[in-house]
Amino acid sequence: MSGYGHEGDERTFAALPPARGGSFARTWWGLTWLKALEDTALDGEQLKAGRRHARAGAVGAVSVRPGRITAVVQDRDGTAYRGDVLVREFSAEEWERLLDLAVDSAGHIAALLDREMPPHLVEDASAAGLELLPGIGDLEPQCGCEAWDHCPHTSALCYQVARLLDEDPFVLLLMRGRGERTLLDQLQARSAARAARGGRGAEDASAEETAGQVGGMPGVSAEEAFAAGFLVPPLPAPPVALPAPGRSPSLETDTEPEPGVDPTALEFLASDAAGRAHRMLVEAPAAGDLAGGASPGGARDVGTAVGGSDVSPAPPTVAQDAARLAADSPAPWITARLASGSGRSRAELDLATRAWRFGGAAALAVLEEEWTPDAEALAWAGARLAEAWEDDDRPVLRRSAGACWTVVGAEAQLRLGEDGRWWPYLKAGARWSPAGPADRDPATALATALSSAAT
Repeated sequence: MSGYGHEGDERTFAALPPARGGSFARTWWGLTWLKALEDTALDGEQLKAGRRHARAGAVGAVSVRPGRITAVVQDRDGTAYRGDVLVREFSAEEWERLLDLAVDSAGHIAALLDREMPPHLVEDASAAGLELLPGIGDLEPQCGCEAWDHCPHTSALCYQVARLLDEDPFVLLLMRGRGERTLLDQLQARSAARAARGGRGAEDASAEETAGQVGGMPGVSAEEAFAAGFLVPPLPAPPVALPAPGRSPSLETDTEPEPGVDPTALEFLASDAAGRAHRMLVEAPAAGDLAGGASPGGARDVGTAVGGSDVSPAPPTVAQDAARLAADSPAPWITARLASGSGRSRAELDLATRAWRFGGAAALAVLEEEWTPDAEALAWAGARLAEAWEDDDRPVLRRSAGACWTVVGAEAQLRLGEDGRWWPYLKAGARWSPAGPADRDPATALATALSSAAT
């Protein structure tokens, strides 16, 4: 957003188009400018009227010169008023101090050249008694409508200037007394002179570096960090997740792959990675809730998956990952490779895949890993089984090896996981097969197994 009629230390900016929704400022320095206006004005209704004027495009060309900004603002009835806002100029001695601060850091100059107002320059200037950005009472209004406070016309001018400041912080420096070309020439001359002198004295630089470092790393005082909190802009809104992951690229080319590289398998793994990344983005808050609600008793899996998605922070084993990949029902040749790679038969992988779909890594551990509860855990399990049914309804359970209880006279079984949850199983041919998700109540889990057996 460049000015026209730039002559000496005055710039004139063409009238801006109407502002369609949103804030008038998006940078922290533009927002600070508006805060000074809103903290200074005594009449909120006048500010609202000024925002409406600015949003409607009623502010004409804006002239910016040391100590003053000016524009003609039209009311709704077409009446035009000249509005001015006065800002205190820096003295020659203050500008000398500010220039010294700016050349102390190459980052300050680089930020200014990128049309940004570096927060550390503002902080350093404030510490030296120079307030670059205006505060309460620093924006003094003068208007042809003869209002004694900020009227709709000077308010509209300030809102429009916030848009200019967003694009070019040199507008603010011009108000303080130095134009962009003048300021850059002075910074260049001062930098060259400092380089010719060899910079600051070695002793001064060494002492300053030592004072500002902790353990050899640059530091900042807690007081400075706290004071600068209002300068930090708010975090941007998180990106909206796409409705579905993108398609993986095709790896079919005219060039033969290297020995041992299967492009089709790589495409499958790329699609899986994209799907997992998409789920992590969409389900991150839910995953955090699950991780925060881990079961007592040292669960091996911090949270079980919903729909087969393992949210455990530990990386999956080969056996677990094979079951996870197979749960998405890939092509038969991929399933065969997953079975072989994980040391399972196809029937064993089918059982592992079924378990994974019911509860991720925790369900897979109950299927494939045998554990024996200690005396305390066995006593707790016996108490839970005893209290789960009335005496007349209690099924006859026979404890099998490890942590399994089989129903006498029925093809149903309960298995206890290390996290204290009960898993329903039913007999399928010669194998026990997972029948559903886990439950804290053994009676509910057994009902799931029995209903599965009945169907």
